[in-house]
Parts: sequence; C-alpha cells; structure tokens
Amino acid sequence: MTIFEIVGYFGAAAIGVSLGLIGGGGSILTVPVLVYLMGVEPVLATAYSLFIVGFSALIGGINYARKGLVSYKTGIVFTIPAFAAVYLTRLLLVPALPDVWLTLGSYSLTKDTGILLLFAFLMVFASVSMIRKKKTQNKDVEEVEPKFNYPMIIIEGLVVGTLTGMVGAGGGFLIIPALVIFAKLPMKMAVGTSLLIIAVKSLIGFIGDIQADAPINWSFLGVFSIIAIVGIFLGSYLAHSIDGQKLKKGFGWFVLVMGAFMIIKELLF
Repeated sequence: MTIFEIVGYFGAAAIGVSLGLIGGGGSILTVPVLVYLMGVEPVLATAYSLFIVGFSALIGGINYARKGLVSYKTGIVFTIPAFAAVYLTRLLLVPALPDVWLTLGSYSLTKDTGILLLFAFLMVFASVSMIRKKKTQNKDVEEVEPKFNYPMIIIEGLVVGTLTGMVGAGGGFLIIPALVIFAKLPMKMAVGTSLLIIAVKSLIGFIGDIQADAPINWSFLGVFSIIAIVGIFLGSYLAHSIDGQKLKKGFGWFVLVMGAFMIIKELLF
C-alpha cells in the first residue's frame, strides 16, 4: 500500500466525519480522493462516489429519521424526478459522451478532464455556499403554513439528479436550500430529508452504472465505504462538542482550495 492510498483511506474517514458533523459537504471530496490519491479513473470514480455517498448518507438519514427530522412528503416530490434524471444520466448520457469534448489547437479537452473540471467548478460553487454567512432565520418562520412550490421542487430535482449523475456528488448544497425555500422546511428537517434523498438518488444512479457494465472493484468499494461510515459515527459523536457552523466554514475554505487546485492542475498540467 502506497502513502497516497493510506492518505486516501484517511480521506474516506474525513468524508464520513463531515457528513456526521454538518449533514453534508464530505461527498464533494470523494471524487478528488479517489482520483488523486487512490488512482481511480475519473469516470469510474464518479460511479464509486455514488455508492460511497449514497451508502453513507443512508446511515446518516436513518439517524435523522429516528429523531423525526425527515419530511417524507417533500422527499417523495423531490426524489421522483431526481431518480429519473440520475438513473438515465448514468445509464445513457455518461457512456454516450465523446472521448474528446473540445479541441483548440494542440489542446484537447478529453472526457476524463471535462468531468474533473465540471466537478472542480461544482466544488468552488459549493465552497462559496459553505463559507458565506447565512442570514438568521426569521423567528416566525415555524408559524407559517408551509406552501409547497411543486413545480420548482420538481425542476430542482431534475437539475440535481443530472448533476449527481454527471459528477457523482450528492448535491446536498443544492438540495437543502431548495427544501428550505420551496418546501418551507426547518433547517434540521431539511438536512435529514436531504440525506435520505441523497442516499436513494445516489444508489439508484449507481444501479445505472452496474447495468452499463462499469468495472466495479467491490472489495475496494466495500472497505472505503465502511471507513466512511465509521467516520459518520465519529462525526455524530463530535457534533455535541464542536461548533458545526465554524467547522462548515473552515471546510468550505478547504473545498475552495481543492477545487482551485483541480482547475489549475487539469488546465495547466
């Protein structure tokens, strides 16, 4: 086992710790850890990420569900279009993408590089949402009768499902704001609902990879996922003594640096 692989397994634990502490964020690191530390080919890494993120989020979501912090009605409305989008993206769109996306002189943007760049820009976008200070929630928001904006929830589900299928990220940084704004869910319930949506959506997408005959290394995937799940339990334990908002902001800066590194590396080196 190389030093990069050892660091990669520590990265798996960090992914789980982040999910356990702040209910998201860790999945944005899964693809970079798999590609740059574990040596997994980028398109296959997005498939592995779907399984790791989905399985880990399922454990976290069940924990929230036991506390009554999941809105099943909202989850169903959001999840059906997201399911369809992520499944079809993994089964049909990703395998159909051309090997070379763009050629400019001597430079060629390949499928692998294109997916990594798309993921890197998504990391930068996610980091900004984690770093930016949220406005204090209106104290009367709990007393407002929820009015579901069904069209927007469905559209958001399609967008998140497609992005998840393309880059293998859970999309919690997109799902949680949608649940708060369009479904009027309290923050904690939005996090719990988001975890279950991420879990089922990601695992459905992974089924698309299996049907598309992706070369899955099950033993590696199992070990990596188990380490991430151990990290979730550790993160849940630490959540009682660590300020989640401060951690989220610090993690956001780390994700921003990682995203910038990937963009520079893929474009210049």
